[in-house]
Amino acid sequence: MDQLELWAEGLAGSGWVYVVMYLFATIDGFFPPIPSESLVIALTALSLSTGNPQLVLLVLVAAAGAFSGDQIAYQIGTKVAVRRLRLFRGPRGQAALDRAERALAERGASYVIAARYIPVGRVAVNMTAGALRYRRRRFVIADIIASLMWAVYSTVIGAAAGAVLGKNPLVAVAVGVVGGVLLGLLVDQLMQRWAARAGGPAARASADPPSQPTGTSVAPPEDESDQPLRDRPRV
Repeated sequence: MDQLELWAEGLAGSGWVYVVMYLFATIDGFFPPIPSESLVIALTALSLSTGNPQLVLLVLVAAAGAFSGDQIAYQIGTKVAVRRLRLFRGPRGQAALDRAERALAERGASYVIAARYIPVGRVAVNMTAGALRYRRRRFVIADIIASLMWAVYSTVIGAAAGAVLGKNPLVAVAVGVVGGVLLGLLVDQLMQRWAARAGGPAARASADPPSQPTGTSVAPPEDESDQPLRDRPRV
């Protein structure tokens, strides 16, 4: 962290700082080892002490990079076998993908927003969203909110790290995750209401399973566990 701060201090006075911030945040969206949060925190501290870089522009650039990286992760999920990627081959990676599948099916937007605060978690969720064909429009809306929240949250850590949190931002991470879950749940509810109003009675009727005549047998549902992620129905 000290080396990153020294490097950021030398970069802060240059216009290239925004290009670097955008690239860091973008790559971090699909390659977790890139420490974009740490760079935002360091640059925020420098902005408040020296005036460079411009704080508002830093937030917007960081959010734009985060959004771009998440969209790339989603697109990767639509094209490759996510479970075979080296990043997720181990037991922990497979477990992260399992959790992402369940959460996207139950509370998609809230999980996309909350996962933005967890480096490996956001990659797992966003790639899984692409593999499951989670609706792109919903993903984009949730990701815009997530990226802005993440950028603001990271700058808040940078401003408060020395005075309140010291060098350990774990409390802020917890607050960010809880806030993301609550906001995501609200977004989910608003999207469901909007979809019901836009579709009218026909849309609501299509959501209900058709009734079966008495005496007819119903075929057991197909076991989706044997299907690859990319072949499963759109969420």
